[in-house]
Amino acid sequence: MLKYQAIASDIQQSIEDGSLKPNDKLPTVVELCDIYNVSKITIKRAFDLLIEKGLIASKRGSGTYVKNTGELAEARGSGLYISGIDESASDSFTFTRSDRARGFTTEHRDLGQEISSVVYDFSIVPAPEDIARHLNIQPDDFVYHHCRTRCLDGLPIVIEYTYMPLDLVPGLKKSQLYQSVYAYLRDVLGYKISSFHRIIRAVAATEEEAERLEVAAGSPLLELEQVGFLDDGTPFEYSVSRNVGDRSELRDISVV
Repeated sequence: MLKYQAIASDIQQSIEDGSLKPNDKLPTVVELCDIYNVSKITIKRAFDLLIEKGLIASKRGSGTYVKNTGELAEARGSGLYISGIDESASDSFTFTRSDRARGFTTEHRDLGQEISSVVYDFSIVPAPEDIARHLNIQPDDFVYHHCRTRCLDGLPIVIEYTYMPLDLVPGLKKSQLYQSVYAYLRDVLGYKISSFHRIIRAVAATEEEAERLEVAAGSPLLELEQVGFLDDGTPFEYSVSRNVGDRSELRDISVV
């Protein structure tokens, strides 16, 4: 086991045995460097691993905290939470992080496919309570909400429902939704997308979704619910995407 994995395992054990309780603030990176006699990079990698497992979250300007009771229960039930951390699990998380962060546009453009989008909604709304919890913001803080389908060579592949904090993603325009929102985050705002906490399930297409995806109502779709994190652990996106199973492959998904 590598050093950062051992540190992550130690912190996770403290969460499991109650030494660190829900909503407790973790020691700072500098303090943990002193405790474990390691570099800041090692502590950062340990935090990344715990963030991806849904156990901790960073709040910009405040610090890093153990998630609340409901979020910890969700992590345990999501398939991403396992007792202990080993090297094979780390490899899976790293694979997920590097591929998914590229986004739909980059992934398929690299394959020579024509990408297009149909935007059904782009609005600024108060965050519903459950969305605010996922994004570590206050209920009724403003968020962008958008709904769009992504198409390859004119054929709809997936419908996306996305929320992003208004304060964190300033200046987002509807026109960007026809291109790559992740490119806007990286290239314009200078953010580094780090990781995703995901739950995958099978669902049936609603009548509205069936019309937009050009399938029969009730057709099976593969739903991907996810929270995206920046490299400092800040959640930047809560989204639900519903994919037409026989038109796409979610090759970058690795659930431990």
